[in-house]
Amino acid sequence: MSHSQPRDPKRGLPATTLHLRGEVTASSNAHPPGDGRRPRIRCWISIGSNQDRERCIRGAVHTLRERFGGLILSSVYESEAVGFNGQPFFNLVAGFDSDEPVRVLLKALRAIEDSFGRVRGPNKFAPRTLDLDLLTYGDLAGTIDDCTLPRDEILYHAFVLGPLAEVADQERHPANGRCYGELWRTFGKSAPLLRPVALEF
Repeated sequence: MSHSQPRDPKRGLPATTLHLRGEVTASSNAHPPGDGRRPRIRCWISIGSNQDRERCIRGAVHTLRERFGGLILSSVYESEAVGFNGQPFFNLVAGFDSDEPVRVLLKALRAIEDSFGRVRGPNKFAPRTLDLDLLTYGDLAGTIDDCTLPRDEILYHAFVLGPLAEVADQERHPANGRCYGELWRTFGKSAPLLRPVALEF
């Protein structure tokens, strides 16, 4: 997420124990086989907010469902701001299947951020109403449409890796080939605490 700090692969995992959740929601707009359209690809995005958090997170999930169909959602977690002094963030991870190219997805995510009053400035370590980051696009690894995939924050930040491992335990990181659940279980024990938030959608 964009409230990340300089990378530190030795940061540990939070004291909170995450319970893995299954794929509770299937995509509602899957294409039938042989319809001539592009294959649908599993995409994971991170969602975060530290301004008007509950409204922005709920609104983002609603808008993402309208735009992409059924979502796979992790639990919501609260974590301290990283890189600046500010209100704690709400964070979660969402997954969906799409046949759209990366550039279209990035444009859509940016538009959703803007619709919730996202202010963009020169300092990336700053409060924000909504932060939507594309974490993975299938098993692609590299720079696609000026976006580096998989996103680096997966390996360096508990508030990204923890929720991702919760809903995609057996999926493999496109670059290093390790399962997210394995990465999470070996992440360490000294990362900032992730506090579960009772926020239903």
